[in-house]
Amino acid sequence: MKLIRSSAFFLAVGYVFLGILALGMFATPLWYAWRVTINDGRAELLQADTQRFNAVFQRDGAMQLINFINARVGMQIPGERILILADSDKHLLAGNMPAWPQNVSDKPGIYTISMNLGGTPAQVVVVRSYLPNGYNLLVGRDLSRFAPLETRFWYGLSGAILILIIDGMLGGLLIRRALMFRIQGIDQTVSAIVQGDLGHRLVTKSSGDELDTLSITINQLLDQIEQLIHGIRNVSNTIAHDLRTPLAELRSRLEVLALTQPTPEETFAEIDAAVSDVDRVIRIFNALLRLAEIDAGLRRSGFVLVDAVKIVTDAVDFYLPVTELNDIELIFHHNGGAPVLGDPVLLAQAVSNLMDNALKYVGSHGMITVEVSSLSGETVQISIADNGPGIPDAEKPKVTERFFRGRASNDMPGVGLGLTLVDAVARLHGGRLELEDNHPGLKARLVIG
Repeated sequence: MKLIRSSAFFLAVGYVFLGILALGMFATPLWYAWRVTINDGRAELLQADTQRFNAVFQRDGAMQLINFINARVGMQIPGERILILADSDKHLLAGNMPAWPQNVSDKPGIYTISMNLGGTPAQVVVVRSYLPNGYNLLVGRDLSRFAPLETRFWYGLSGAILILIIDGMLGGLLIRRALMFRIQGIDQTVSAIVQGDLGHRLVTKSSGDELDTLSITINQLLDQIEQLIHGIRNVSNTIAHDLRTPLAELRSRLEVLALTQPTPEETFAEIDAAVSDVDRVIRIFNALLRLAEIDAGLRRSGFVLVDAVKIVTDAVDFYLPVTELNDIELIFHHNGGAPVLGDPVLLAQAVSNLMDNALKYVGSHGMITVEVSSLSGETVQISIADNGPGIPDAEKPKVTERFFRGRASNDMPGVGLGLTLVDAVARLHGGRLELEDNHPGLKARLVIG
């Protein structure tokens, strides 16, 4: 029953059916050509015999034709050919039949009739014709002469179908065994992963067949799943670590307030510090919520046609007082309007994060260059470059990971979600975030569209 329900069985049955159909499509025209060729050839031979007998009658007369037919009857194999010569009253004059057949039409032509040959009913094809002076001539052949050959043809076709069925069933068994062997490998891998071995992978061969292609695809999927699970674990650990510090500080402040009961001025100062700790926790959760919305694609519903130049201009105007206060040179270039389809809030958030990073690391007396340009099609590029310490090449692939903070960020405020959010916004808008050295400093390019 398992064999009948298996896909290999249905595959084998399908191939057997197609093979039988192909044999039938091959045998049908072959059989038709055989029948047409035999019938046409038989008719031509009978017509030629009729013309030969007519010529003998025209040249030598009726008696010579009688002698000629009797001589032919004596020489031929019994039943090979039907020859009858009769007078105008259909009385037999010569031939190998006892009497003129009653079921032959009186009109000249080719007919298929039933006759008794040697005591056995048979189907024959005859050519009926008239000779001068009312003589009747009938020349025919037994249709069953080639019947054994046709029977052998159908026996051969039936044998081919039987062999095809047997081979199909054996092939189905072999295919099922091969598939079950590979499926058992997949089952063992899945069982190992379910039990916690996330590093287990499907075995692949060098054959490059369909199952190998499927195994490679599944292994890539498992690699991605393992990476995501490890990422979730790392994010969970990092969230716990980053939240523990402000919450511990908050608890310590409240505990000190409860125990020492300081003056109102000191109490309000500690309350302000506690509010800052709570704000830090809220910022972490808000950033995570925004990333979750972006990863789920929910923010695409807010896409409208916006001007990237206006968004960047607003950000530059917002940070301009800070740059002037810290004696930072801020340069802004653009080539006019740069329309792009996107979420204006997320784009403004991404530009603000890049500006905030540049201001955080460039230091006093530094320089920040902001540029907006339209690339080919509807693609817009926003680049923000500074002459700060930059990011080492080894850390560039990691800075977009959640909560990752490089060595230069240890003494800086933040939780390591700024560039992660920028990268997520870029991917949501069908773009990318590119980071490269500015010699010195860092140049971040936000490509949108």
